[in-house]
Amino acid sequence: MNGLDFPQISPIMFSIGPLDIRWYSMAYLLGIIIGWLLINRNVKKHDLKLSKENIEDFVFYITLGIVIGGRLGYVLFYGGTAFWMNPLQIFEVWKGGMSFHGGAIGVIVATYLFARKINYKFLALTDLVVLYAPIGLFLGRLANFVNDELWGRVTDVPWAIKFPKGGFLPRHPSQLYEAFFEGIVMFVVLNSLWRSAWVRAHQGVVSSLFVILYGIFRISMEQFREPDIQMGYFFTYFTMGQILSVPLIVLGLCVLYFVSRKKA
Repeated sequence: MNGLDFPQISPIMFSIGPLDIRWYSMAYLLGIIIGWLLINRNVKKHDLKLSKENIEDFVFYITLGIVIGGRLGYVLFYGGTAFWMNPLQIFEVWKGGMSFHGGAIGVIVATYLFARKINYKFLALTDLVVLYAPIGLFLGRLANFVNDELWGRVTDVPWAIKFPKGGFLPRHPSQLYEAFFEGIVMFVVLNSLWRSAWVRAHQGVVSSLFVILYGIFRISMEQFREPDIQMGYFFTYFTMGQILSVPLIVLGLCVLYFVSRKKA
């Protein structure tokens, strides 16, 4: 059978007594910490009028938005009936099961509330978030790969991986495709644009480009990814991830149109 063997990587990073520290949870933690440090540097470099305390509080709000929104989004969009039969599973976030689209909604709500609290421009804050969100997406997709989950469709490409949970069939390593496009490519594009004084002055441009690019990449990469078994296809061809990404693109295009027309 063609395909590369799945690497022998345990989903558990290390253990402290009965407590297992998993790569999945560490991916979120590391992404938030790196983002925190880079936001601090960006605020100082461009004199964005946020205090150290403001940034610390903002990161706390974002973290709550990611965790609560991501988990509830997964339950609502992908959970099927399992969570309603055993609602306590909703709180077992260490077992995985997070939705980007739910997390995005959570972060938007958290950012809006924080912007109102400190009387700061909402889109100026979302710009800071999306510049470094690709880091978390990159690490999260790598953790999906290590967890042997969200693998791709069966294929005969030379770099196909035989995932144990995927029946040892050669499959697209779709998690790595997404890590590259949603993580590396988006990070490079958005942070390159941020160097432009025009982009920084037109708050919301990088935020809108983030959701547009994510939507395009997610729809494209879902062509290689096996749909969630409890969901399958909608209208024969489309996955839940693709359906949820369409409103993102529309929202991003609308925001980009209006903010690009405003005078800085």
